[in-house]
Amino acid sequence: MRKYDLITPEGTRDLIFDECAALRSISEKLRVIYTGHGFSEVITPGLEFFDVFNSKSRHYSQEVLYKLSDAKGRIMVLRPDSTMPIARLVGTRLRSSALPLKLFYNQTIYRANPKESGRDDEFFQSGIEIIGGDVMRADIEALSIAAEVMESIEADDYRFEIGDSGFFALLFSKLGLSDRELDDLREYVMFKSYPALDEMLGKFGDNKYAKAIAGLSRLFGGREIFDEARKILPEEAMPVLERLEKVYDTVCRLGMGDKVTVDLGIVSKNEDYYTGIVLNGYISGYGMPVLTGGRYDRMLADFGADIPATGFAVNESAVAEALLKRSGGMLIPAPDVMIYSDEDSVVEAVKHCRKLISEGMTAEYADLPTKEEARRLAESRGIKRLDTVAADGVTSENIG
Repeated sequence: MRKYDLITPEGTRDLIFDECAALRSISEKLRVIYTGHGFSEVITPGLEFFDVFNSKSRHYSQEVLYKLSDAKGRIMVLRPDSTMPIARLVGTRLRSSALPLKLFYNQTIYRANPKESGRDDEFFQSGIEIIGGDVMRADIEALSIAAEVMESIEADDYRFEIGDSGFFALLFSKLGLSDRELDDLREYVMFKSYPALDEMLGKFGDNKYAKAIAGLSRLFGGREIFDEARKILPEEAMPVLERLEKVYDTVCRLGMGDKVTVDLGIVSKNEDYYTGIVLNGYISGYGMPVLTGGRYDRMLADFGADIPATGFAVNESAVAEALLKRSGGMLIPAPDVMIYSDEDSVVEAVKHCRKLISEGMTAEYADLPTKEEARRLAESRGIKRLDTVAADGVTSENIG
């Protein structure tokens, strides 16, 4: 007995009509932005070898990956991320390219999320990667383009959170914790689980690094955050703070100050992935970040190209979902004309349809046996004009 022939797997869904229109609209807007800034498109395989995603700086847990094997028994995965395959591409086919190398992508991502998380296992993602170049300049360009992206998707209420992974990379290393303890500590900071965080750090007493972690995880806001951070950070962390403050000042000069919150408690789940600026972008109508990114200077070295890099990714599926909510789900306009003909005038009707389209109109041919059925179909779709094609010519009438 077939049990699964009428449903899609958990975490996936069919897209129809306005859902497709919303997604294509977002994809095209972002493509125009990326190409306008001189970025070149790349497409990586949907299937990659497991090894691409399995090193210290680019590790995905087994539970997140959709795995299968090829004809030779080698473990493969459906692409859970675009940055790592692009890093592989840079280290191989693009190895001799002039730097900085500016790339963009638009492709499907597959991740096995917990079933109650509200996240799709399959979604469309686009983004940019800036490979090489001056660190500060590249970070600013990425942030500026990220703002253009958010503005282009009609999200006037968008906001950014920026932080720097360097704070906790430094502070965590000073506590002498085991890998398991570091994972727990990172999780407490990431999810702002303050009771658990305070209990764990309380064991260190008056340790300045533990106190800095506790204080830093609670600091978010505007410019005043930097003065507060100077009071609690050890001297070793000051270069990281100064780097982030310089980025924030530049962002404000770009006119993005009212959209940006500084969150010194941002921490990456994988300590070796991000190495500098970290960015999250939010829009109303979606509870999780729709844009994520940051600096990842170690990753390309794993693929034989020791080059600094930065970038961001946009969850286009999430943005399209929010766009549909705002628009009320009416993105596809009705055709301008419905065309009907009797059986002897089908060829003439098709030619008439082509003629109207060549003139810039949209025209739908009614594959129906009677004119009354064609009229009812036009009314149901909001089409305001019905053209009837017969041997003696074309007649038009208004509907509704």
